[in-house]
Amino acid sequence: MTEVTTALPEEKPLKHKDFSRNQKWTLWSTTAGFALEHMDALFISFALSSIISSLHLTNFAGGMIATVSAFGTLFGGIIFGMLADRIGRVRVFTMTLFFVAFATGALYFAHNIWLIYILRFLAGVGTGAEYGAGVTLIAENFRGYKIGRLTSLAHIGGQVGAILAAIASAVIIPLWGWNALFLVGLIPVSLAFFVRLHVKESAEFEAVQQARKENKEKATNKVPVLAVFQTPAMALQTLGLILMMMVQTGGYYGLMNWLPKIMQKQLGLSISKSSLWMIVTIVGMSLGMYCFGWVMDRLGARAAFGSFLLVAACSVYALLFAKNAWSLLLIMMLVGFFSNGMYGGYGVVVSRLYAAEYRVTANSVVSSVGKFLGGFFPPVIGLLMDQYSLAVVMMFFSAIYIFSFIIMMLIPALGRKDIQY
Repeated sequence: MTEVTTALPEEKPLKHKDFSRNQKWTLWSTTAGFALEHMDALFISFALSSIISSLHLTNFAGGMIATVSAFGTLFGGIIFGMLADRIGRVRVFTMTLFFVAFATGALYFAHNIWLIYILRFLAGVGTGAEYGAGVTLIAENFRGYKIGRLTSLAHIGGQVGAILAAIASAVIIPLWGWNALFLVGLIPVSLAFFVRLHVKESAEFEAVQQARKENKEKATNKVPVLAVFQTPAMALQTLGLILMMMVQTGGYYGLMNWLPKIMQKQLGLSISKSSLWMIVTIVGMSLGMYCFGWVMDRLGARAAFGSFLLVAACSVYALLFAKNAWSLLLIMMLVGFFSNGMYGGYGVVVSRLYAAEYRVTANSVVSSVGKFLGGFFPPVIGLLMDQYSLAVVMMFFSAIYIFSFIIMMLIPALGRKDIQY
């Protein structure tokens, strides 16, 4: 099986009224999945200070919560990704919700770090396939469209989950403690389950399934995870995308896990105040996602990633100059805009570069392995915070975005003009 390297002959205009019923449900389903994923991650972010304080943990032990979750994401992403390429994207997309529901609700009863680690691992297993299955469903149901803005809109909708997490944290933690916060996480799980009852598999995947029934699939597809490394060129491409995703998610986890604590410590903000500034950051991220999708649709993947990565490397360092509420407000919007605006682009690129037979697996490998590696960033940043100044921490963030820019320039497919992203 070879890479998908040809553009679609015609680009259709993005008009919501022309979308089919299944296309609309696909967008809603993916958006709900992304909202669940972001809410799940941000709950830990806002609860982290309280967890560390109540359980008398070190910053390193607290940072390991995100790392353990990343282990679960790696396991769940690869296993459920391959399963989605076999039995269907929608079936797996729905199945994983039960892992998330159990692991999220059970955190209400968690009063030691080891139980938290176990439940966060299970939550990671459940959310592991959310990204891969979601972006693949969009790519396959919108053949003929440039999907940069479509995936960006789904991710922007997903940021609603992050904003709800910030609001819930500001209200619930001071009144009832961090454990009660995770009961709120059952609400988006229920919503996502309802939406997915209406989603159907894409015609492209149905064709793949029909071909398999007629014994036309190749032997390499019996282990889909190996297919994304089947040639040296594809292996290097996959590795490069994994490293870029590592920086993307590692930077996100690092910023979102530690910014509340940094603001509480450096600027003397309360939990409710830090939640307000985090909402501003998320709004900046949402604007960045839409603009990134717009740039990708018009100028291509390399121009979009290149410009955002370079500005992200500069903007994150500007946090050192936040001396009051207004400067913090503007700088955090800027950081959010460029540091996380790129997130939706990875699913677009992978969905267009890898064949349908292993497309969810490819998305899951890039996403899950990247998130797994990026999951080590929070404890590393915790160690840096324990040992060094905030300036060193921000220099670390700047360096990783420059590293990602170099990797991006070394992936030939991202500069091709004949691929319709």
